[in-house]
Amino acid sequence: MSGDAAANPWQGERRESEPAAAFDALRALKEQGFNMLVDMTAVDYSAQGREPRFEVLYRLMKLDLQSGEDRGRVELHVKVPEGAPVLRSAASLWPIADWLEREVWDMFGIGFVDRPKIKRLLMYEEFQGHPLRKDYPITKRQPLVGPASGERPDNPSFNAMRPTVKYE
Repeated sequence: MSGDAAANPWQGERRESEPAAAFDALRALKEQGFNMLVDMTAVDYSAQGREPRFEVLYRLMKLDLQSGEDRGRVELHVKVPEGAPVLRSAASLWPIADWLEREVWDMFGIGFVDRPKIKRLLMYEEFQGHPLRKDYPITKRQPLVGPASGERPDNPSFNAMRPTVKYE
C-alpha cells in the first residue's frame, strides 16, 4: 500500500491495469477476497489533454460476511481510449456491475465489448450524447419527452403527480 492508503484505510490501495487485462485483474481480486464491487465510475481527462481520454475506476472491498467488517479496499484504474469498446463486463463477477456499467455508458459513452446493446440507466432513451463528457455542450437542447400524441401535460396519461386530497 502507498503511504496515503496506509493513513486512510477506507481509501485502500490503488492498482492499475491495461484494458485487455482488466477482467482477469478483477477476477484475481475477487479470488483474493474482494467480494464486493462498491462502485464503478469513469473520469474524462480530455480537458487535461491526457491520452487515453478516459479512466474507468473499480472500487472493491473485502467484506467479512460474518461480522460485517471492512477487511480492506482496493481501487483498480483502467485507462480507456475513446471509441470502440475495449473492456469486458464484470457482471459475471458481481451482478451489480450490470447497473454500474449502464451508468458509465450512459454518462460517459464508454461501452463494453460483450454488451453491444447496453441501455441507458439515468437518462431517457431519446437523450442525445453523454452528459459527463467534458465536450458535452452544457446549453445543448434535448428532444422533448412526453406523449407522442401531443396530449396536454394535465392529462393523467402524462404521469403528472397531483394531490387527490383537497386541503383547506
